[in-house]
Amino acid sequence: MQKNYLILLFVSILFSCKHPDAPPPSTEINSFYKPVITADDRKTITPEEAKTYHVNTTYKYKYRTGNPGHYKYNYDVKGINTTGDSVFGNIIVQGKYGAGILIDSIAETEINTEWIAHGKLKALDKHGNEYHLIVK
Repeated sequence: MQKNYLILLFVSILFSCKHPDAPPPSTEINSFYKPVITADDRKTITPEEAKTYHVNTTYKYKYRTGNPGHYKYNYDVKGINTTGDSVFGNIIVQGKYGAGILIDSIAETEINTEWIAHGKLKALDKHGNEYHLIVK
């Protein structure tokens, strides 16, 4: 009986000891917020993104940066606004969401985009105007 208690004590001491070579706990904060993409992201490529810059003429994107699962794609788009006027522009997309600039006959407009189908996007500007776009 006493031997069983000694074994139990030894095992509990063995498992309660911390190993000095164990990595420290992660200081990274997990967040439920989506990464934000802005229209200005399409204008420049960071040195880190330049390392993974990729062009493939088979697909419709102008270029791609990033690593698998975290790619950013740059597309030329065209479409119509709610009144039926033609628009065109350039966007950058990561995952389902993106941002960019649309040009109509009057001016440039910053937009936020969302994929709604393969090659089709819905976009909103800061005034709440809606645009239906397709990738060129």
